[in-house]
Amino acid sequence: MTWWQKSSRLARPDRPMALHPCACDPAATRGRRHAEPPAPTRNDFQRDRDRVIHSTAFRRLVYKTQVFLNHEGDLFRTRLTHSLEVAQLGRSIARSLGLNEDLVEAIALAHDLGHTPFGHAGQDALNACLHEAAEDETATPGEPRGGFEHNMQSLRVVDELEERYPAFNGLNLCFETREGILKHCSRANALWLEAREPGGVGARFLAGQAPSLEAQLANLADEIAYNAHDIDDGVRSGLLSLEQLEAVPLFERYRRAAAQQHPGLQGRRLLFEAIRRMLSDQVYDVIAATRQALADAGVASVDEVRRCPPLLRFSPEMRQASSELKRFLMLNLYRHPRVLETTGHARTVVADLFRAYCAAPQEMPAPSTTAPSVGLQRRVADYIAGMTDRFALREHQRLTGLTLFP
Repeated sequence: MTWWQKSSRLARPDRPMALHPCACDPAATRGRRHAEPPAPTRNDFQRDRDRVIHSTAFRRLVYKTQVFLNHEGDLFRTRLTHSLEVAQLGRSIARSLGLNEDLVEAIALAHDLGHTPFGHAGQDALNACLHEAAEDETATPGEPRGGFEHNMQSLRVVDELEERYPAFNGLNLCFETREGILKHCSRANALWLEAREPGGVGARFLAGQAPSLEAQLANLADEIAYNAHDIDDGVRSGLLSLEQLEAVPLFERYRRAAAQQHPGLQGRRLLFEAIRRMLSDQVYDVIAATRQALADAGVASVDEVRRCPPLLRFSPEMRQASSELKRFLMLNLYRHPRVLETTGHARTVVADLFRAYCAAPQEMPAPSTTAPSVGLQRRVADYIAGMTDRFALREHQRLTGLTLFP
């Protein structure tokens, strides 16, 4: 009898299965950067989740762009609603696989804390600004190398920039949560992290190792969530149509099945039903494919998982179908002329703000006495990255006198 069979005999919908041997156990966490006494009623991963939810950076996500800017409509996703959807999908899959739901949720809720205003357009603009300013030549020991990476910035938020505790900067999250937040990292930044924290969250990028299953799950749940909700937002915006989506096999199979089961169903109800079926099938696919991958790998611990290629996965067929959907969205939504016009204005706003603050640092709030020692350009980048869309637009108008968005 496999572990799945043994555990599922004891499980009920209202009670999770026992943790899988390869799941992260909060009792065996690699700990926090600053030692703290345990909480009487919560484990360490639950505390991490709660700290993220109560952070300033988390609240700001409600006014940060996912694809469509805040002023373009009240019902489009924001970074906050996206993070909640990622957490929900992650918890559902984690529960069936016997992974640690609290850790998956903490990673999912924190994974976009470092995103700039205006989504990827803001990130690209800030990255270009830092490179143009020759950041590497002026960097101090307290700041990352090179340009701007939103995963690195998310880690920076929880490690340094949040100011909530008297004894340390940041949220002092567990290693396992921080590892999941840093899902991508350049070699230069991995070396910088390793020098500051030997054997820490940068080490796996240098060793070519995988993160925990919970971190892998949060990453895949992110992909599942944005593919689905970008279809919804794309149709709601009028930039995509159900007729266009007939060319996407992954979506069309569920739209056709929904229409066959519910004759006469159309419009948003048909769209929602197709997306619901697509999400459910992807969740079930991940569960089945991951169970098979774990069995084939014969792993029995978190450390063994780290030495393997990623084991939390789609089946090959679902991976191909999901990749086709991503290519469709890139061509028809993310590169739509209306979206590109908006993102072009967004890049201008971020670049103008960067130059304005570098020329007149007094326009920013005075640096905190507890803030790490960083150069001016990195301090400007930290400030801009923390802005909401609407605050960035107000600051841009205040500093330049220009109004780029209606």
